[in-house]
Amino acid sequence: MDYLIKLFFSLSLFLSIFLLFGEINGVEGSHQNHHLYAFRPTKLFVFGDSYADTGNIRKSLASSWKFPYGITFPGKPAGRFSDGRVATDFLAKFVGIKSPIPFFWKDFAGKKRLQYGMNFAYGGTGVFNTQSPLPNMTTQINIFQNLLKVGDIYSPSQLTSSVALVSVAGNDYSTFIAQNRSASEFPAFIKQVVDQIEVNLRRLHALGVKKIVVPSLQPLGCLPRITFASSFQRCNDSRNALVILHNNLLNQVVAKLNNETKQSTFVILDLYNAFLTVFKNKGANPGSTTFESPLKPCCLGVSAEFNCGSVDANGVKKYTICDNPKSAFFWDGLHPTEEGWRSVYSVLRRSLTASLIKV
Repeated sequence: MDYLIKLFFSLSLFLSIFLLFGEINGVEGSHQNHHLYAFRPTKLFVFGDSYADTGNIRKSLASSWKFPYGITFPGKPAGRFSDGRVATDFLAKFVGIKSPIPFFWKDFAGKKRLQYGMNFAYGGTGVFNTQSPLPNMTTQINIFQNLLKVGDIYSPSQLTSSVALVSVAGNDYSTFIAQNRSASEFPAFIKQVVDQIEVNLRRLHALGVKKIVVPSLQPLGCLPRITFASSFQRCNDSRNALVILHNNLLNQVVAKLNNETKQSTFVILDLYNAFLTVFKNKGANPGSTTFESPLKPCCLGVSAEFNCGSVDANGVKKYTICDNPKSAFFWDGLHPTEEGWRSVYSVLRRSLTASLIKV
């Protein structure tokens, strides 16, 4: 508790200084030309973590390959960290293409299936190293770049109608906290994370990707692993203060990059406010579903642990599942349900149309 109190005051002070000097800007920055005329995405390339992974992580390393993951879609565990579809699937559907094949399965897919792009995201990864031996985002982009060099699947000329999703869902920060680092170090570390994201975005643009979608960080203080302490009733303000700083720095980076490219190449996907809008079911674009207890997960450990999918030595389940996953926003301690993601994307639909595919 003392750690969280110190963290809250440290971040509050840092944010106050930022605000005093007018450093916090809007999502799109000063460049307001959101439209890339006649742009119709045909390929989606995905980089990131479990919010975007659709089957890259090996079965031995993740609960996402265990029952009850995947019970809504595809009806069995398939590597997605949810009961069904995740962010990648909904973005692909939004732009009108099939969800891209995971890199791990590329050799088992036909050429036609590969034409929609590829997913390089691995659950548990971050901008920096979070879980060895899983590839961080830099390594994921290296894999993509090597594919382009070989040229037998994709060539740089094919990227003129491509979109990239760059998903960062907080693994760098959970790793930082697990290392018992001082709360006073947090602001500097957040800047390191965002600076590296900028490097990654520049690399993808230099490789020829036409549009790059960058989700803001969701309210980490509202994840069930955190709200468990309040019986899933309240978000943690100190964790969300961390997120606000991350997102404001990210907004500055995107605004700067768009001013450089002059085409609004980079698009912020405002997960932070979309999540909160769905939780409250209020605002101009409320979610498609009203969740009675949005902070409570559907799949919950029988003790204070979040071990969805785990069984004991006798095969007895160490978790319980709610009667209807569609009634829950969160699936487990960290990840939304398919219905949760559907609601988030219903909130984001208008801004995505304006910034990504409107002609």
